[in-house]
Amino acid sequence: MKMLINVPERVVADALRGVALAHPELVVDVDNRVIVRRDAPVAEKVGLVSGGGSGHEPLHGGFVGPGMLDAACPGEVFTSPVPDQMVRAAAAVDSGQGVLFIVKNYTGDVLNFDMAAELAEDEGVRVAKVLVQDDVAVTDSLYTAGRRGTGGTLFVEKLAGAAAEEGASLEQVTAVAQRASDSSRSFGVALSSVTTPAKGSPTFDLPAGELELGIGIHGEPGRERRGMMTSGEIADVAVDALLEDLQPELPLLVLVNGMGGTPLLELYGFNAEVQRVLAERRVAVARTLVGNYVTSLDMAGASVTLCQVDEEMLRLWDAPVSTPGLRWGR
Repeated sequence: MKMLINVPERVVADALRGVALAHPELVVDVDNRVIVRRDAPVAEKVGLVSGGGSGHEPLHGGFVGPGMLDAACPGEVFTSPVPDQMVRAAAAVDSGQGVLFIVKNYTGDVLNFDMAAELAEDEGVRVAKVLVQDDVAVTDSLYTAGRRGTGGTLFVEKLAGAAAEEGASLEQVTAVAQRASDSSRSFGVALSSVTTPAKGSPTFDLPAGELELGIGIHGEPGRERRGMMTSGEIADVAVDALLEDLQPELPLLVLVNGMGGTPLLELYGFNAEVQRVLAERRVAVARTLVGNYVTSLDMAGASVTLCQVDEEMLRLWDAPVSTPGLRWGR
């Protein structure tokens, strides 16, 4: 497989050097693998820290900035960051108001963020944690106990980030993040395998003419394999699975997310089908976001995330944000 890299061992470090050069509004510690907004710690503001394995960009480092995260901790490709990274991040963003850890539900991430919270609290930093587990496709998968954390992470980071930017307390920001997590559901589909730099070839076999429904963001198995389907047929399956689980009573935020290898032309066409199914099911849509936000390297495919929102949550969604990966209202 051809890749735009030097050597696999340096791919994350090289990317971080590139982030630093492209985004002077961020402080990028390449050696210690921490990305921090340059004005951190912001006085009288709760700090937000997230992180996870690299390969899902712009998640999480691309969401550091006013209105979202204060810091992100990138691990190696598809590998959890280590507790030392999170402790450094927490210290860098703590203004005395406490720090919220936003954690995707993968075993390594959960264990390492838990350990980091203990270490940070030993150093005098007050820490809260919210777990994101929005994937309805499978339970107790290859990397998790319970549901996987996927596209809902974007909603949690954006809503909690807006609340923190407004000066909400640690308890209030945590409550917003938890509400966003509880209100989010995701379902993904893979049209191709994913290729990691270390392996240099597809990580699983997906024959031509087949797709995998309910795939995870690391290429974990989904619910089932089927012959190739149309965009409309995929939307029917994905949205029905989401609505069956969520049963929304409020309007929805909709994320139609590319997995990294699917062009926007296809994603917008898929969004049209997702919106068709929601309209047929008489579900109200408040806002829609289409693009590559929670990716899986070069995997072709897409995921759909729904988050039901009340007026307060919608206001927080619309609040200004200024990050490399998400920007409006400023």
